[in-house]
Amino acid sequence: MQVRLYSIRVFEGEDELEEMNKFLRGQKILEVKQELINNGSNSHWCFVVKYNEKAKRGGSSKEKVDYKNILEEEKFKVFSDLREIRKEIAKEDAVPAFAVFTDEELSKIAVLEEINVKSIQTVEGVGEKKVEKYGEKLIELYNDKVKVEAEQK
Repeated sequence: MQVRLYSIRVFEGEDELEEMNKFLRGQKILEVKQELINNGSNSHWCFVVKYNEKAKRGGSSKEKVDYKNILEEEKFKVFSDLREIRKEIAKEDAVPAFAVFTDEELSKIAVLEEINVKSIQTVEGVGEKKVEKYGEKLIELYNDKVKVEAEQK
């Protein structure tokens, strides 16, 4: 367990508050204690944050990636469709979505020239077992989605 202290001015303390909130979003918080120090125009809130450094939210210490800024518009659409399909598969199997495919794996699948079993196996982190378990279903549902969208045009 780790401890972090924050002192946030009551008046004009927005930057300090944002810094604390950014920290809180990225940690597994165990406890927060707060106290108002009333000192007129110099009043401030004191926060004692207890957190578990090794168990960050989402189980990973990686920075969150905004794939909309990384992928071309067309490839981001494919990525978004793959995420929707992944969510369906995860729900059916009662597993977390990242257990099916991670966002990083999906982003690499989205940029493949053709999405098929052989090409998915070239993606780092995607092995034969994952392709057997989820790959064929992902491809099938993606192809169905593309077909339906083409018919609607």
